[in-house]
Formats: sequence, structure tokens, C-alpha cells
Amino acid sequence: MKRTLLIVLALSCTGSITFAQKSPNILMNKSAEVVAQPKKAVVYQVFTRLFGNKNTTNKPWGTIEENGVGKFNDFTDKALQEIKKLGVTHIWYTGVPHHDVIRDYTKYGISNDDPDVVKGRAGSPYAVKDYYNVNPDLAVDPAKRLQEFEALIKRSHANGLKVIIDIVPNHIARNYKGLTNPKGVKDFGADDNTSVEYARDNNFYYIPGKAFEVPTSPDYKPLNGEPNPLNDGKFSEFPAKWTGNGSREAKPDINDWYETIKVNYGIKPDGSKDFPELPSGYENKGYQDHFMYWKDKDVPSSWRKFRDIALYWLNKGVDGFRYDMAEMVPVEFWSYMNSSIKVKNPNALLLAEVYNPKEYRNYIKLGKMDYLYDKVETYDHLKAVIQGNAMPDPLSEIQEGMTDIEHHMLHFLDNHDEQRLASSEFAGTPEKGKPLMVVSATISSSPTMIYFGQEVGEAGNEDAGFGKRSRTSIFDYVGVPNHQRWMNGGLFDGGQLTPKEKELRDFYSRLLNFTLKSDAMTGKFQEIQTVNRNETANYDPGLYSYVRYTDAEKVIVIANFSWVTSSTILLKVPADVITKWQLKSGDFRLKDQLYGSSYLMRIENGVGLIKLTVKPSESLILKLDY
Repeated sequence: MKRTLLIVLALSCTGSITFAQKSPNILMNKSAEVVAQPKKAVVYQVFTRLFGNKNTTNKPWGTIEENGVGKFNDFTDKALQEIKKLGVTHIWYTGVPHHDVIRDYTKYGISNDDPDVVKGRAGSPYAVKDYYNVNPDLAVDPAKRLQEFEALIKRSHANGLKVIIDIVPNHIARNYKGLTNPKGVKDFGADDNTSVEYARDNNFYYIPGKAFEVPTSPDYKPLNGEPNPLNDGKFSEFPAKWTGNGSREAKPDINDWYETIKVNYGIKPDGSKDFPELPSGYENKGYQDHFMYWKDKDVPSSWRKFRDIALYWLNKGVDGFRYDMAEMVPVEFWSYMNSSIKVKNPNALLLAEVYNPKEYRNYIKLGKMDYLYDKVETYDHLKAVIQGNAMPDPLSEIQEGMTDIEHHMLHFLDNHDEQRLASSEFAGTPEKGKPLMVVSATISSSPTMIYFGQEVGEAGNEDAGFGKRSRTSIFDYVGVPNHQRWMNGGLFDGGQLTPKEKELRDFYSRLLNFTLKSDAMTGKFQEIQTVNRNETANYDPGLYSYVRYTDAEKVIVIANFSWVTSSTILLKVPADVITKWQLKSGDFRLKDQLYGSSYLMRIENGVGLIKLTVKPSESLILKLDY
């Protein structure tokens, strides 16, 4: 069989900005036998109510009638095919479970939500009101909203995409009310003893004897002060419950997650655990062993409720979940929850929001998460590099520090919580984000995630009302301009994109599809940054390079984070890499996998030398046939 060598080169610098000076990919399956590393996955996060919205009014605090809203049915076969062709394997439909919204759906049996405990007009998708149904805003016929989503699941599968939705175990909306609960399912809190602060099988924590008080601020008025029958500064809740972020005040602060209540998982108010703990050694056991451990254990009520929610959606055809603020929920619950999911669907993708690096291994090994956000290390450092606040060199140390878990650390540059990559608060332009995207997508075997509109340079410039510029609002009815130009009135052909936007989407497609097909993307990482930083002439401050390889394919990556400086260098591939690749002296042809340019690597005295000129914000992914 013909073998190929892949070299990915990344050059990075910020032109006139001075940087601060800083200094066996194998998985185990449920039975602990050695299995081959899977290919890369690419997750396309889409904020569901914004995707199909064609309205361009963007009035701050605008209603559906004024600003429009997207529907499940806007995800046509054509739209899904184009997402698939971008190089996507999974689509994360954000904001699907029924959450609070300020809109009258009482004729469908849905109670009105109180603006005093709803953020924005369209509401936060992380204040879930009913886990057994979906947001009525997203349906053409709200009475058939669940059926419309079930049809979208089937349509997504038919177009080769697996479906992910949110589960938010740490907190739920203050006015949670299940309208279509399966037989035998009771709402959260239905059986709680509300006379005590804590009981193991209470779903919530209480503040006995005190009523909830709506937080106030001179700088904020619900619905921007618009008259509403429920907008009276009051919300009936007695006794008051702890707020979602853990506030124990009957009147939480305006900056707290006051629209939500914290779920009790059997953690006592003093922080001690009121449930069985996993025995020593379970970090090395598979999900089936975890499942069997919990099978005969008495666990808190909330554990069972969220397990049943997950299994309900698996039965609907959902292929995985993104867990909000997973580290605020005990890892033992995740062992219980995720092992139950994996027994039902071993291929389910389980992605968690965890921000504490000291806890990564616990949530992967004990909690049985497939993937965690690589936010506070890789993402944060890439952001610092493009803003001129750091050298790229520490990326190597970050990657090497996660060698044992690197496959589990999902990479992203854009999502609903973060400032848009193209915004002035992050990279500044979509083009400046290109080298970040190359490094993010190729430095490890982990999945890559992009946020809808990122691929056409969406900068999130809108003041939507509750949501302000730099992030596409998750609280308001709003349009997404660059994405709307690609959507082109529902044709989904990019017909209204500018030439630069078309080029950017083509870049994303080339990069993401390469990562899906490349064998080297599942292989080993080795930095070649140090030798080039120390020995290569004209190796500019922001240049960054590394290799990725397997027996079948080898890679060198070079990306240029500078948006003003071209760099001409004689890049070195050090002798230990050449030895590992079993290459002899001579000339080897390289081909860029993004745009097809050819290069030559000459091996002399056991060292590879490649003459390169890398333009501002350019990256090269070079493949060597030998």
C-alpha cells in the first residue's frame, strides 16, 4: 500500500505587535481491550431559532413579528446537505428543549412566562421549562412542535448528520412545568419536603420561611420596561429556592442566574456527599462496569430524573448530548448517567462544558464523558496570541500536558457563550482567525467544533436588546447577517455572500474535510517549534510549527498569525522526527492540502529543510509522498 507523509506547518506573528516572551494515540473500549483511534469528528453548533430567520430588521428587544424567528422546518434537505459538505459529522441543535419565552402560547396549554424571571424576550435556552417537549417558537404549528423536531432528527440522519441536543442538569427554570410527561414521570420538586433546606431526595434546595424576591437593578428593566401583565417585579415562589449558580439568598443578585433554580444531586449544604462513591480503580474501568456498579444502588431522585430524560431523547433518535456546566454536578452522577446512555447507545457522543483543568481526568475517566471543552488552555492561549498578548510557543506545552487525554479535549474558537472569532473583541477579522482555525483543527485528534456563521465571518455586531454586540444573542429574536447572506432566502447556496465570505467558507470546507479524511489527524503530535525558534533564521515571533503522524501518513503544520508580515524561512524538521519517519537523505515532494501548492523538502545530515514563504494569516498543510 502506498504510504504518504503529511506535514502541517503553522507560522504565527502579529506584525508590529510585540509578543510577551513565554517560554500512542490508543483508546480503550468498554472491555479494556485496545481499539483503533477513531477518525476526527466535526460538530456544527447551530442556534436553532436563529438559523432559518430571514428577517433583517434587528430591532433591539424586537418581537417575533418585528425580528422574525427560525423554525425546525428551515433545516431543509438542501441546508443539511450543505452543512454536511462543509465537513461536518454532528449537528448540535442548541436551544431545543422547551425553555421560558415571552410569548403567548396559552391556546396550546402552555402557561405564560414571567418577564421578571426571564432573560431577554426569547429567553435563555438554559432555563428549561419542560424537558419532555421542545420550544414552541421553533414550530410552524406549536401543537405539533415535538413531531416537527422528530421529523428534523430523521431529516438530519437522512443527510448523514448525527444529532446532539442540550441537557442542563445543574439548573432548571423557576417555573418548570411538564405538559407532556411520559406516564409515571413527575415534575422536578413534586415530592419535595419544602420545610427543610436539604433532603437527599429533594430535587431542590430551599430557604425555609422566606419568599423569593425578584432581583433589582437601576440599570435593567425586564423587556426594557415594556408593559406586560406579569412585568410587576414579583414572582410567586415560597419558600424560595437556591438560585442556579448556587446563591442561597432569597433575593439573588441581578448578575446571578436568578431565572433558574439549582438542582440537588445529594450534595449537602456543607459540601459533603449523600450518595455512594465509586470504588478505587473505577477510573480504569469501562462504562459497562460503571453501569453494573450503579444498577443496585439507591441514588438521589434527581439522578433518576435526568437519566430518564436522556433515555427519552435517545428513544427519539438523538445521538448525543452537550451538557451545560457539567462540573457543577458531581462526577458520580455522570458515571451513573453516562453509563446508562452508553449501554443503550455505545456510539452516543457526550460533550461537557468543564473549565477546571484539574478536574478534566475525573470527568473523562470517572464521569465517562467522551469530550470536554479545551477552553481555558488551547482556546484561551490562541486568543491571547492573536491579540498580541502571548507567543504561540506555549501551545506545545499545553498539548504535551494533555497527551493522555488529548483526544477527549474538543477544540473550538466560536460558540454561543464566547465572543465571535471575527469580532473586534477577538481576532478582529475573519481572515485573522484562519491560522487559529488551522491550529485548532489539526493540533490534536480531538473533535473540532464551529458555530454557525463562523465559516462566513459572522462578527456578532448586533445590539439585540438583552444581548449585546460581539456575541450572537441567545436571549433575543435577531437575524445573523453573514449567515443570512449564505442562506440566500432559503436557497442555502451562498448567493448573497461577498467574494471574501465565499473564499472564507471554501477555506473552512477544505480544512474540515481534510481533517475528516487524514490518517495523521488520529496520530501523534510532536512540536518542532523549539528547534526552529532557536536555530532558524528569520523565524518571526509568531511562527508556530509541529508535526502529526501515523505509520501511514506524516504531517508538518505551519501557520502565520501575523496579518501584516510575510515570513521566508528554511524550516527545519529535526533529526529525531526524520528518524521516526524512516526517511533517507534526498529530495521529497510536498503538497499543500488546502490549496495544492508544491514544495520540496531536502534531507541533509539527517535533518529536513523546507524553504517557505508564508503570507500574512496563511497556513500550510503539506503532505509528502514517498
